[in-house]
Amino acid sequence: MKRKLIAAIGVAGMVFSVAACGGGDGDGKSTGADGYEGQTLTVWVMDGSSPDEWQKDLATEFETKTKAKIKFKIQQWNGIQQKLTTALSEENPPDVFEVGNTQTPAYAKTGGLADLTELKSAIGADWTESLNESSVFDGKQYAAPWYFANRVVLYNKKVWADAGLKDTPKTRDEFYDALKAIGDKTDAEPIYLPGQNWYHFVGLVIGEGGELVKKDGDKHVSNLDDPKVAAAMETYKKFQALSKAPKDKDEATPQQGEVFAKGDVGAFIGMGWEAGIAIEANPKIEQDIGYFTVPGDTAGQPEGVFLGGSNLAVAAGSKKQDLAQEFLKLVLSDKFEGGLAKANGVIPNKESLQSNLKGNAPAEAAAPAAAVGGTTPLIPEWAAVENAPNPIKAYMTAVLNGKSPAEAAKQVEGEFNKRLAQEQ
Repeated sequence: MKRKLIAAIGVAGMVFSVAACGGGDGDGKSTGADGYEGQTLTVWVMDGSSPDEWQKDLATEFETKTKAKIKFKIQQWNGIQQKLTTALSEENPPDVFEVGNTQTPAYAKTGGLADLTELKSAIGADWTESLNESSVFDGKQYAAPWYFANRVVLYNKKVWADAGLKDTPKTRDEFYDALKAIGDKTDAEPIYLPGQNWYHFVGLVIGEGGELVKKDGDKHVSNLDDPKVAAAMETYKKFQALSKAPKDKDEATPQQGEVFAKGDVGAFIGMGWEAGIAIEANPKIEQDIGYFTVPGDTAGQPEGVFLGGSNLAVAAGSKKQDLAQEFLKLVLSDKFEGGLAKANGVIPNKESLQSNLKGNAPAEAAAPAAAVGGTTPLIPEWAAVENAPNPIKAYMTAVLNGKSPAEAAKQVEGEFNKRLAQEQ
């Protein structure tokens, strides 16, 4: 799987108002075996999302089924929000397009997405609930879940063996004890955990059943002073105390895979593709890299994780609404959804298809947490919060530098609420 695909997952930018136009069915509302003959469906997908052979097979089967053709247009993640916003306001928008799961609510709010509630009833009964949440806005289905990824523990098998560790941990306490043993029995750094690996922190909040925002009347405000958020931060602080990583940097500064590549770190929490960064920096380390699911509070219950991924949506202004839904029925079928999971090592939209991940070690480690994962708040106002400097990162560093979670929450509350109040 291409690194640029997963690196982009979960990135949410500012989305401006979309004025959807053209909303009639037009030449897309046809019936019969040859009803769509001569039509072409325009589909935007992000660079790296769909392998060439998979895409070719899909187009062939789609044409056989509908007599229509697909025109795939590959897009870059950089700048996609503004490009898509503009396209959705024009007379001939893309008919179907890939959209980041955390970006979906903003487009739904502004009227750019077609209502897919009937499609959900037809083919989505067994979509994993946690993966489908980002496709729903105000009780209606505005997109369909496509593929996802989440963080796992990447560990150095040699370092763990040197510490006398034979099994991978199944609970959070076992994980901590294993890391402590590495610190006590070897010269290695037990875990590389920078102070601002905030997507992992989001996962801990999800695991506690917490929320980063709350409603105050008709607006959303910071919820960082909630005890569940504080508990997640205390867990983060406990593990971060075993690390030499800076408290005021994130996992990309420096790239934690490059730190791990030196061979003197027991583990880090990241995306499976980050192993490639380590291997590129030190090819010899490949044989020592292992993966396991981030352990939760009890055995058999993985830790909460942030689920980054993409949905598929239909432009409200597309004149080919029926044809677009025919495409979605095909691309989301077990054949093509499972095939994409196998080819790219991504989490499919239903648990029954996870067998396609067999043999892909990082994907196998990620899959168990999908059902208990979640996202950042699925509100249009959230996009502004993630823009640098991210107030959640400032909150984390403040706690790690000695402030109580309550004090740190108070410190960033003004900036957090200011961003949540920005017009989208």
